[in-house]
Amino acid sequence: MTRSWVGLGANQGDPPAALSAALDLLDRAPEVRVTCVSPAWWTPAWGVTNQPDFLNAVAGLDTSLDAHRLLALLLDVERRLGRRRDGRRWGPRVIDLDLLVHGETVLDEEDLVVPHPHLAERAFVLVPLNAVAPQMVVPGAGRVDELLAALDDREVRALRAAAPLDFQTD
Repeated sequence: MTRSWVGLGANQGDPPAALSAALDLLDRAPEVRVTCVSPAWWTPAWGVTNQPDFLNAVAGLDTSLDAHRLLALLLDVERRLGRRRDGRRWGPRVIDLDLLVHGETVLDEEDLVVPHPHLAERAFVLVPLNAVAPQMVVPGAGRVDELLAALDDREVRALRAAAPLDFQTD
C-alpha cells in the first residue's frame, strides 16, 4: 500500500457537504482507504481571486493504485459530484481533488506531476497538511512544517466548530 495525500477544496454549493461526499466516495473505492482527514479551513481563492473563498482540507489515503489510476479515481469522484471541466483554470468549483503526494513517487509527465507542482506555494494545502503530517517530507521540496513556515498563512481561517466535516475514519 502507498500513502497518498489528496487536497480537497470547494467554493460552490455546500462546500462542507461536498468535501464529505468526496471523502465517502474515495473511502468506498475498493483499492483505497481514507486513513486521516485534516481539519477544514476557509482560504481565499488562489489564481483567480474574484470568487468566493474555498473550504480546503487534505486526506491521507492508503492505496494500491498507482499515481495515474489514483488520479483517474479523483477525476471520476469530481465528475460524480458535479464538477464540469470547462477549460478555465482556478475558477469556482463544486469540488476539486488534487493528488498532492503519492508515496515517494516523483513524476513529471504531461498529464500528471507528482508531487503537486504548486504544493510548496499554497497555504491552503500546507495549513491542513501541517495539521496531520507536519514532519512529512514532500519529495524534492522538504518538510511540510518548514514549507509552511516560509508562507504567509494569515488569511487561512479554521472552519467553525459548528460545521465540521461529516466524515470519520476508523
